[in-house]
Amino acid sequence: MENPAIQRSQTNSLSQLSSPTQPWENIQVQHLQNPTGEGNCYFEDEHTLFVSIAPRPIYYLQAQDGKTHTGLYQKGDISITPANTLLFARWEGDENCLKIRLTGQFMQSVARETLEQDPDRLELIPQFQTRNPEIEAIAMMLLTERQQGHSGSRLYIDSLANVLAVNLLRHYGATKPQVPIYEGGLPQRQLLQILDYIDAHLDGDIKLVDLAQLLDMSQFHFSRLFKQSIGTSPYQYLSQQRVERAKQLLKHTDRLIVDIALECGFSSHSHLSKQFRQLTGMTPKAYRASYGATRK
Repeated sequence: MENPAIQRSQTNSLSQLSSPTQPWENIQVQHLQNPTGEGNCYFEDEHTLFVSIAPRPIYYLQAQDGKTHTGLYQKGDISITPANTLLFARWEGDENCLKIRLTGQFMQSVARETLEQDPDRLELIPQFQTRNPEIEAIAMMLLTERQQGHSGSRLYIDSLANVLAVNLLRHYGATKPQVPIYEGGLPQRQLLQILDYIDAHLDGDIKLVDLAQLLDMSQFHFSRLFKQSIGTSPYQYLSQQRVERAKQLLKHTDRLIVDIALECGFSSHSHLSKQFRQLTGMTPKAYRASYGATRK
């Protein structure tokens, strides 16, 4: 038995997307694809979530926290293993699932700042074969983002991790904490402070935690109030502003598009092109050809 983690193994051919440290600091996402087999999973300070994405039901035998469960896992079925808990699993058929790990420190931070709970009393309840459509949707968005590998999407990943943590604590915590309700969005002074900060740091790595700390509030509450204020999430607003700056540079300069992408905070030419097309319906090159003062 290995620590800190005992990987699911045996005769398995493991295919996984391991997450680098940036921007995946608080959350790790892996795509597991294995033939029939068995294995153990154990992490000392990480809570683990398994989400089945197999196209056909898979039979599992699972054991954790002194309890055993058997059943056919269908697409969307979830199991939850708290930190410091050993999970044993045996499956028949081609396993295809997401393995998502959240650090204990991050979960404690969400419990304290967002749910106003004592983090020392944080406790997730182990779960076998449960369903939660919102958690399933978040998991699939995390997988998509992980596969695309855009280093400029840290704010988006932070947001997904926070919403996932809140959902886990709400539905599978030892207690049912209530999120405080804030009405009316951000005051104008605070909103302008955030908008000015984003405008001044468009070319940098803007993180959700940094924006929330500017106003001394939790990331979850900040995201909700920001969207109430202007109708879009912090990540969507950031993308819009980066595209707007790129449009100005495309119109009024003859700089290479790859240089414009980097100056506007995009990780690459292709990252800019994807966001630009989503928001304008055309590529940066086509936009410059139609609206730019220069033709390059």
